[in-house]
Amino acid sequence: MYDSILIRNGTVVDPEQGLHRRANLFIRDGRVEGITMEQPDTQVVLDATGCFVCPGFVDMHVHLREPGFEHKETIATGSLAAVRGGFTAVAPMPNTRPVCDSPRTLKYVLAKAREADLVDVLPICAITVGSLGEELAPLVQLASLGCYAFSNDGQPVLSAETMRRAMQTVRQIGGVIIDHCEDKSLAGDGVMHAGTRAREWDLPGITPLAEEVHIARDILLAAETGCPIHIAHLSTARGVELVRWAKARGYPVTAEVAPHHFILTVDDMPGPDPNFKMNPPLRSRTDRAALLAGLQDGTIDVIATDHAPHTPEEKARGFRDAPFGIIGLETAVPLIMDQLVHRGILTMDRIVSACAIRPAAIMSAGPRTFAAGADALATIIDPAALTTVQATGFASKSVNTPFLNWTLRGAVRATVRRDRIMPYPL
Repeated sequence: MYDSILIRNGTVVDPEQGLHRRANLFIRDGRVEGITMEQPDTQVVLDATGCFVCPGFVDMHVHLREPGFEHKETIATGSLAAVRGGFTAVAPMPNTRPVCDSPRTLKYVLAKAREADLVDVLPICAITVGSLGEELAPLVQLASLGCYAFSNDGQPVLSAETMRRAMQTVRQIGGVIIDHCEDKSLAGDGVMHAGTRAREWDLPGITPLAEEVHIARDILLAAETGCPIHIAHLSTARGVELVRWAKARGYPVTAEVAPHHFILTVDDMPGPDPNFKMNPPLRSRTDRAALLAGLQDGTIDVIATDHAPHTPEEKARGFRDAPFGIIGLETAVPLIMDQLVHRGILTMDRIVSACAIRPAAIMSAGPRTFAAGADALATIIDPAALTTVQATGFASKSVNTPFLNWTLRGAVRATVRRDRIMPYPL
């Protein structure tokens, strides 16, 4: 812990302040003192020459698995993976065992986060008891403990009436519903994108309609109730169009996309490799193009990882029986820099909005800015450094990723969380 920190000679990127220039960031007592060209006396100096200095990144969609699935990940190991990945805050989903649907489990998660003390942990609680889609969880009580985001991620709320009642309550308490959109009657027992590849490999497919029908339903419910909804892990072109349509009408709808969905398609799968199995699945090239366009024009607000660790033994069951999901906390920033920034698809200002400003705002996590007096939360990125994704290099307990052996241009240099510097690697 440091009384004062000077991040020197980096390119400070803060769209909220209209900043994108070489400067020094001066921090005192965990708060931003100012942006300066001077070099005041400080306890510690961090040389950021050649790096971008960004407001602290927030991953609003992760699975830390604790309680109940500590063999996959824990709050401590997930927090360490987040720091190494350049994040200063993460929001874990509630599909743990027990489900995070009660004050007792919420307090447990918060206590474990304080014990790890590496990132700010913003727990997401379940919409319904046990995420079963029937009885509403004690949403008001959970909000009184500081939880304002609710989701049945992994288990969609199938009843429109139950979701409507949830939205009415969440609207009253000033929260947001993070929406896993999947019509199970359409998804069936599918394990990958419906199409040629699924037929070739004799695997049941998931039609894009399973996602799109649910998105359409909940956009209309949000319009009716006035409750903010955030569409999780958007993967289809028509899904992007539905979100664009809703925003044009002023409905309280936001959306996110994961790196694997805007980088990979079903045609990139080398075969039925379980490390390419996620839900929603990898889609078509047309879908990927629409996701990138949605990021460019702001239809998609957020980039989130959907970090979903599983053990090698679980992923070795074969494509049909392996669990859905891949890890993402430690690969996200290099993938974003390599695939979006260096290819000229998104600017650094847009990246900061999608990875820091918008997720923090949606999660009510406080502003991400370098304005004087703000909490000092920073992500420092070296755009030129190379990152090679290797199975032995993860802080996460799991290694289930389709990006193994990729060499990417861009690396996390460090994060600053108030009065602490987290160097990479730790």
